[in-house]
Amino acid sequence: SPPGLLLLTSFLLHMEEGHASPTRLVCDNRLIQKYIGEAKDMEKRAGQCQALPTLSCPVMLPLVDFSLQQWKSKSNETKLREILCDLALLVSATAGAQGQVTEECGARQLIQLYRHANSFLLLLQTFSQEAGPWEPSCSPRSMEQTHVTSVFLTYRQLVQGKLRFFFHDLAKDLCK
Repeated sequence: SPPGLLLLTSFLLHMEEGHASPTRLVCDNRLIQKYIGEAKDMEKRAGQCQALPTLSCPVMLPLVDFSLQQWKSKSNETKLREILCDLALLVSATAGAQGQVTEECGARQLIQLYRHANSFLLLLQTFSQEAGPWEPSCSPRSMEQTHVTSVFLTYRQLVQGKLRFFFHDLAKDLCK
């Protein structure tokens, strides 16, 4: 199945009166586990590519590590905006890396990563419209990277960390 198709299908199946309803998306824990598995698979496949070049022009990646205690003290709206900022920077970094990787295996993995990250970004932007307009001019904590594998690592950490805990927090409110 084409990357992002599951996200799009899930999104379309969970529309209610013109609004995206994250309820069913976050209430089924198998969905986020599937995304984590896909992120791990992409990272693994990228690591198996031969001769991935060091990027001549470094990309800016969001620092997605976080303190669980601090995370729990934030509102869901704040968490969502933070994840949107991280995803926007990651999508941009992935596009920047794509332009520098000509080796077929690495290029193919970057295209897949771009599609997955961008699908998440578009999906979460839809949910954030209910919380008010999203400002793409945010500036998350970030770091320059020259290793292609760092882009995949960052995506996996974001999905496994902030996104998974965000879905878990939403589920507490929406899945009673």
